[in-house]
Amino acid sequence: MTHELIRAVRNGLADLADPAKAPEMQRYMKSDMPFRGVPKPARAQLARRLFAEHVITDRATWQDTVRRLWHEATYREERYLAIELTGHRMARAWQDPDTVPLYQELIVTGAWWDFVDELAIRRVGPILRNYRDELTPLMRSWARHDDLWLRRAAVICQVTAKDQTDPDLLADVIAATLHDKDFFLRKGIGWALRDYAKTEPGWVRAFVDAHPDLSPLSRREALKHL
Repeated sequence: MTHELIRAVRNGLADLADPAKAPEMQRYMKSDMPFRGVPKPARAQLARRLFAEHVITDRATWQDTVRRLWHEATYREERYLAIELTGHRMARAWQDPDTVPLYQELIVTGAWWDFVDELAIRRVGPILRNYRDELTPLMRSWARHDDLWLRRAAVICQVTAKDQTDPDLLADVIAATLHDKDFFLRKGIGWALRDYAKTEPGWVRAFVDAHPDLSPLSRREALKHL
C-alpha cells in the first residue's frame, strides 16, 4: 500500500506539472527543493482522489507512508501531499499524543513556514485541545527548544482555537520567546495575539501593556485590529 500510494502521488503530480509555474513558486517560497508547478487546488483534488483509492487502515502504515513521502521527496508538492495525508479523515483515530513525535519530526526537518504553520495549527493544535495534560508541558518545552521552528510552532499552535485557547499557555510560550530576534518568531507572536484578540481583546490589550519589551513587529501585529 505504501509503495502504491507513493508511486501514485509522484505520477499524479507529474501529470499535473506546469514547468512554467514551477520556478516562480520556488522563488516565492525561497525553496532549495524544486516545485512541479502544481497549485494548491489541483493538489487538494489529487489528494482526495488518491487517498480514497488507497485507504490506509493502520497507524504504522500511515506513519511510514507519510515519512517516506516526506523524506524521499524530490519536489516540494510531495511534502505538501504528505501533510495532506496527516490530516485525512482516515487518520482521524490517530490524532493523539503518540503521533506528535511524527509532527515534531516534520516541523524540524521542514524548517520553513509553509510546512510548519500547517502542522502547528491544523495538526498539533487540535491534539493539544483534546489532550491538554499531555501536550501543555510539551508546548512549554518546545517554546524553550533550540530549534526555531519548534519555538514558532509552540507560539502559533493555538491560532484558530478561539474560546478554547489556554491563555496561561499562550502567555508562557510568548514569554519564553519574547526576546528572540528572529523575524518568524516575532511575527508568530504577533499573529497568535492578533488571533486571540478576536475572542478576548481585553486580555490581549492587557498582555501587550504588561510587556513593553515586545518587539515593535509583535506589538503592531497584536494590536492590528484593536
